[in-house]
Amino acid sequence: MTPNPVPLDYGRDSGKQPLPGSEKHPLREDLAYILPMAAFLAFIWVGAQGTETGHGNTWYPWAYTARAIIVAAMLVAFRHAYTKIRWNHWWLGLIVGVVGIFQWVGMQHVLEARFEFFKPSGIIFNPDLFFTNPNTRWAFEAVRLFGAVLVVPFMEELFWRDFCWRSIIAPNDFKLAAVGEWDLKAFIIVPLIFAVVHGNWWLTAIVWAFMIGGLLAYTKSLGACIIAHATTNLLLGVYVLYSKQWSLW
Repeated sequence: MTPNPVPLDYGRDSGKQPLPGSEKHPLREDLAYILPMAAFLAFIWVGAQGTETGHGNTWYPWAYTARAIIVAAMLVAFRHAYTKIRWNHWWLGLIVGVVGIFQWVGMQHVLEARFEFFKPSGIIFNPDLFFTNPNTRWAFEAVRLFGAVLVVPFMEELFWRDFCWRSIIAPNDFKLAAVGEWDLKAFIIVPLIFAVVHGNWWLTAIVWAFMIGGLLAYTKSLGACIIAHATTNLLLGVYVLYSKQWSLW
């Protein structure tokens, strides 16, 4: 793959001058990336601690709502510590996001049909049956879409494709690596770690993450990756709400 020759936000530093955008902030820059992801994972754990009913865990909807709101607030509060997001090649992100929904749903269906260990375990949360009040169900589904389409793409792309990718290249100071700088280790390792937090979708997640990694390396654009992620998540949410295949959500 030949990277597109677009200007980079950051290049390697000579050690004499600070990189643009690397000024000090009240919160350490690495923590600004790590804390939202840590909070996100913590609320996933909290959501699994309630009592299981035949339609899902009793704590799940409230933990997810708190997760979406609190992580969104953290992203806003820490915004000055993040890399400036460039939105070049947004249209290519849109295309990759559409391709991503066919890859995600199609590949997962094939894996679950052929291999038992890719099938979801435990009780699947079903909002149609869990909520007795339709207004509460609609409110939760709206929050679920908000989290998947707006919160998760920003949080995960900043964490995986910005912080983690660049930290693999420049472990002493990730800001010394360029956004989307090509590195085979980063291209391979980031999808593997990304898959760890995706449960029985891990293999599907690896393939999807390789597509986003390729998009990043080609465009040098975090914005394109965020749009791709948001597009896949939006289409997945619409597909799940239409098909009622709650295990995909």
